[in-house]
Amino acid sequence: MAGGEPLLSNGRPSSEHSNDLAEEDALLTGQPTQRRGGPRTWQFWREIGLFVWAVIATALVIVLAVVYQRAQDPKHSSPHPAGKRNLIFMVSDGMGPTSLSLTRSFMQFQNGAPFSEQLVIDQHMIGQSRTRSSSSLITDSAAGATAFSCAMKSYNGAISVDPEHNPCGTVLEAAKQAGYMTGLVVTTRITDATPACFAAHVNQRQEEDRIAEQMVGDYPLGRVVDLMFGGGRCHFLPNSTEDSCRADNKDVVELAKKNGFNYIADRKAFDDLKGGKALKFPMLGLFAETDIPYEIDRRNENNIYPSLHEMAEAALTALSAATKDSDKGFFIMIEGSRIDHAGHHNDPAAQVHEVLAYDKAFASVLEFLKNDPTEGVMVSTSDHETGGLATARQLHSSYPEYLWFPGPLANASHSAERLALEYQKYMFDSPSASDQQKFVQDSITSGLGIRDATADEVSALIKDPATSLYQYAEMISRRSQTGWSTHGHSAADVNIYSSDPIAARALVGNHENTEVGDFLREYLGVDVEAVTKELQEKGAGLMVTSNNGTQVSWMGEVAEEGKRLDGQNHVASYGGDFKKRHFQHGRGCDCGH
Repeated sequence: MAGGEPLLSNGRPSSEHSNDLAEEDALLTGQPTQRRGGPRTWQFWREIGLFVWAVIATALVIVLAVVYQRAQDPKHSSPHPAGKRNLIFMVSDGMGPTSLSLTRSFMQFQNGAPFSEQLVIDQHMIGQSRTRSSSSLITDSAAGATAFSCAMKSYNGAISVDPEHNPCGTVLEAAKQAGYMTGLVVTTRITDATPACFAAHVNQRQEEDRIAEQMVGDYPLGRVVDLMFGGGRCHFLPNSTEDSCRADNKDVVELAKKNGFNYIADRKAFDDLKGGKALKFPMLGLFAETDIPYEIDRRNENNIYPSLHEMAEAALTALSAATKDSDKGFFIMIEGSRIDHAGHHNDPAAQVHEVLAYDKAFASVLEFLKNDPTEGVMVSTSDHETGGLATARQLHSSYPEYLWFPGPLANASHSAERLALEYQKYMFDSPSASDQQKFVQDSITSGLGIRDATADEVSALIKDPATSLYQYAEMISRRSQTGWSTHGHSAADVNIYSSDPIAARALVGNHENTEVGDFLREYLGVDVEAVTKELQEKGAGLMVTSNNGTQVSWMGEVAEEGKRLDGQNHVASYGGDFKKRHFQHGRGCDCGH
């Protein structure tokens, strides 16, 4: 080395290594590196500016295009719509989140679909609802529906009355007074709690005879419903007729006709409506003596009873045509009513078919909204969960297996309810012991698809025909390992769905059930408080004759248990299991549901 210079040194490090060293120095010292080339030129900054402007301009064009497209779409929804609109409120009575898990797995098994396959309703979930009533942490359908119709908490058993037994105006009544057309479509009795809460006011939900009278217009506001489809015909017929379940001789069908209703009562008359195109308002269609059969049974009696989606489609078609030239649209409540009953019966085979029927009606509503020219939204939720359903069950005291089997549900061809009814009819003829045993074994094999029934199961059915409904349902539940915690309701939160999460933005997230009621009235822009005031003024001192001939309030008597319900202490009004209530109140009344 000469002069102590490092080997290969030429007085200047290479650019590559000097840059690396400079970067390292900068990291160690925090001082900026000195790069070659001097300050940035004007041309460099010009290119940067042009690039930024191009990005901004592109984003602006996209925003303007979206705004223009929405402005050109007359059906574009917003949380605060103006002008004509339609509101479709769907209620999946008794359907909790596990009902969807149960049915989804059943659907995948039955169709050989992948585990990623969803129900239609799955794709439209936006939130959840909390379901407590003013008298209990577990609501019944009456208090649950009052939260929707009046946006108010009330006691279990209340049909659109407040905890002090004053009538509260409903969103349907307010919609009718504001110029909207109105409708109710259900698969239970039209006088059952959920539909009743939109067009009637009574202190005790079991007063279905009085509810029938009010729903056809015999109450302070007169007729407020333009269309009713469902069951419950026995509450409209005088008790002098064979098919009546009324306690008096009033002919409510005749009363309905006097108030202008067109009345139909069978499948042929429904088919004559031509999907709603030939429907004349107002319309009362009662297609079953009590409840329309479970879908698992109805599908084999399609020539007798219309399905939920058929009734919904006919109602929507007719209401749309009737409001075509109106400044107002329509409000309709559509209920998949018997999901709840399947939960009460702890019958998973009936449950999955009810949920699938509701999902089909849900899809029909979406299709209607897609094609109808009027702006509209659908909101769907449940009043509560029924049965404490679990897609799991520990059958023995040993460590549980992580299994649930949809196969046994697919093998069933009838509901436990239908098998029990057939069994009870069979027993009227007092068959011999051997004939009874053969009937029971055949009903298990042909109705439930069970070929491994134990001697104990058969023996129990022979010994106690009165509880056969629950025994049949238990056989299916055990084999599918479906769990139930109750024959009543639970306090589980339930899901909220919508056709348009923008229009239903107020329901995104977790809400009290009364907030669903708030949304309904706010979307329609109706004055429910004014209806409440009118009801209370016109109903003051108004009396009617009870079944025993005494004079009572037009809203009926107040039950002893409901004279003053303390919402703070959550004193439940439940006075016995629902089977006892059914037997107490008789045919055509499932008063504990």
